[in-house]
Parts: sequence; C-alpha cells; structure tokens
Amino acid sequence: MSRKNQYALITGASSGIGYELSKQFAKNGYDLVMVARNHDELKTRADEFKNYGINVITMSKNLFNQEDVFSLYSELTLNGISPEILVNDAGQGIYGKFQDTDIHREVDVVNLNITSVLILTKLFLKDRLPKGSGKILNLASIASKAPGPWQSVYHGTKAFILSWSEAIREELRDTGITVTALLPGPTDTDFFNKADMNESKILEDKDNLSSPEEVAVDGYNALMNGDDKVISGLNNKLTVAMSNLATDSMAAHRMSEMQKPKDEK
Repeated sequence: MSRKNQYALITGASSGIGYELSKQFAKNGYDLVMVARNHDELKTRADEFKNYGINVITMSKNLFNQEDVFSLYSELTLNGISPEILVNDAGQGIYGKFQDTDIHREVDVVNLNITSVLILTKLFLKDRLPKGSGKILNLASIASKAPGPWQSVYHGTKAFILSWSEAIREELRDTGITVTALLPGPTDTDFFNKADMNESKILEDKDNLSSPEEVAVDGYNALMNGDDKVISGLNNKLTVAMSNLATDSMAAHRMSEMQKPKDEK
C-alpha cells in the first residue's frame, strides 16, 4: 500500500544499512528515491522493491562531488518531488595511521560523510519547512563517541554528524521536522572492505558484527518515534557507556587496541 506519494530519499541505498533501510520504507508503503553510485546495482534493488507496490526512483550520483549533490535535489524539484523523509546513509572510512594515509581519499571521505550531508539536509529543510513536516535520519556511529586511532578521520566525521544533528534538532524543535541520529557499531557490510580494513583486529570475530537488517529496524523505529538518537545493539550500548566513563585519552587507547592490525603487537 503506497502512502500517496510520500517519498523517502535514501543515500547509499544499494547496499548495507542503506539497502536495509530502503527495504523498511518499502515494506511500510513509502515511495523511494534511491541514491548510489552504481547504476546497475540501483536498478536491481529498484526492481526488487517495486514488488511492494511502490514507486521507486533511482538516481546514480557521486556524492563525493558537490555538484552531484546539488543536482540531485534540483532534478527532484523539477519533477515535482518533495521527499517527506531524508536518510543520510552514504559514508566511508579509511584505515591506517594518519601519517601514512592518502590525503585525497581523506578529503573525499570528509566530502561524503559531512559536506554532502550538510548540502542535502539544507536543501531538504528549505523544501520542507514551509510544509511543516519531515523527518531526517543521519547515520552517525558509535565511532562518534570516542576518538578512533587507525580511523581518525572517520571517527572525526561521525562526531561532527552527531553534534550537528543534535544542534539542528533543537533549532527545529517547533517546526514539525524531527532529526534522529542512528549509531550502529561494527556492522556486517562492505564498509571494512572499502576502508581497506580487512587486517583490523575488529574483524577477528565476525560474530560480533551487527546485521545491517537489525540496525535498519532500530533506525526506522527511532525515526518514526521522533527520537533524538538510537544506539543499535546491546554490545554497542555497553561500549558507549564505557567510553562515556573513560577519559578521551583512555578511550582513544582502548579504540587503538581494538582497531590496530592483527599482526601488530
């Protein structure tokens, strides 16, 4: 059952948590605007979700690139589409000591994890504020709660997203628009592969990884409830509680021990 052209716009929609979030919205009758880089993957996912009797629009965009972010929204506007829900899921990390990593990849990660999210959210708000309704789900991470040696830039971007999400949530308090941050822990997606993280100790026990479906259900429910944030998974709640009790330098040391390469003492 379609919700009368209520669209959810989801970035990073073709795989991982973004794919599972798209499925949650599709199951609940929302039309979808699915955004990702890979056109063929998007088409496959769209064909799958159309079985729920909804409309699916796919947009192949490279969100590392600001022009692509702006053009995404102008194309929607030209087609008379005003998404009711924005899910900023697309994100990447880069693994290694900061002194050794590639600065161009790091700037790309900042552009994807922060800049594209700021632009899309700004455009969404300008569109939705006059209508007095809307919901935003921002993918933070438990990485937002502690410094992250071996993933310093990724952790920094997620700390930004959490802080900024909480701030604009307060600004939007009486507007009919809610902002929710989703904080998963390590999840069984292609994230680690893309971040060149396969040698990290964090992957030694794959059983400790959350399933993207569980994370998506937690995120969807928190968004629908209008919650400010949700930490997905009991282990991750415990990790965050421990980080909150530790000094930043202790938390950084603990994170370093968890994330460093398996062969490093």
